[in-house]
Amino acid sequence: MNQRMIKSIVLLVLSKLIKQPKYFLLVLLVVILWFLYNFLKPTVTGVTVTTASSTTYLGLPQIISGIASQGDSRILQNEGYVLAYSETLANPLWVTYYVGEKRFNIGKRPRFTVDTRSESKISHGDYTRSGYTRGHLAPNYVIASRYGKEAQKEAFLMTNISPQTARLNQKSWQRLEEIVANDFSEWHGGFWVITGPIFNQSPQTLKKTKIAIPDAFYKILIKPNDNSSSIIALAFIFQQEAKANASLLSFVTSIDEIEKQSGIDFFSELEDPIEDVLESKITPKQWRLPEVATRPSRY
Repeated sequence: MNQRMIKSIVLLVLSKLIKQPKYFLLVLLVVILWFLYNFLKPTVTGVTVTTASSTTYLGLPQIISGIASQGDSRILQNEGYVLAYSETLANPLWVTYYVGEKRFNIGKRPRFTVDTRSESKISHGDYTRSGYTRGHLAPNYVIASRYGKEAQKEAFLMTNISPQTARLNQKSWQRLEEIVANDFSEWHGGFWVITGPIFNQSPQTLKKTKIAIPDAFYKILIKPNDNSSSIIALAFIFQQEAKANASLLSFVTSIDEIEKQSGIDFFSELEDPIEDVLESKITPKQWRLPEVATRPSRY
């Protein structure tokens, strides 16, 4: 639309308002509503909420410190998972999803696609020949088998991807994802997962992009219970150079440690005394992790 057309439209609207003053209030109301929608979106600890989320457990993770809290981030809701995406780091900061029963067969692997909701518009090609793989945080298998084909496509949005070394992606990380999807799901029923990257204060980036390279990745599993004091959790931190065949027990940590390294506060809706106990515990035996901790990877 050129300037002449814009000027003509403005003059036409003004002439109508002069002849029909009663429409002035209507136009003013529309302008006010537009302003409220575009400039006063709700925020959660510095995160712009672009889509309301009900697919979380015990509240949205709160980004409170460190490099993750700097710059622009937004919450994005998908069919099978929810995430907070940092436009500054071009990475998800946390991703959460529910692991329920398997309900769908796995279809053909989709292609990676740009997430048009993101300002960064990271593409598949930004990772090509970078030395890093495209690491899913909401995993393809869990999302596809629990939520179906359309949800699987959303798992291949680039806002769900972080740079991972091939060894981590295909070895220790893959081993845990498989155990979560199969063994833990069979043994423990439904539970929630929260996962994401951990950055230092001055992360390097993939060449010719703004995609920050994490130092490590965390994963938290939490099993709901009607009695909040009986909730169980299991937490891991994997360095990018994690040993391929190391026991998964060597990566177990506390939620407190993940919060310290990531700058994110989890499970804020729990009562503080219960939260303090839950987040300080290290409980691999409650999840039967020792039984599968040395299982080899598929690759």
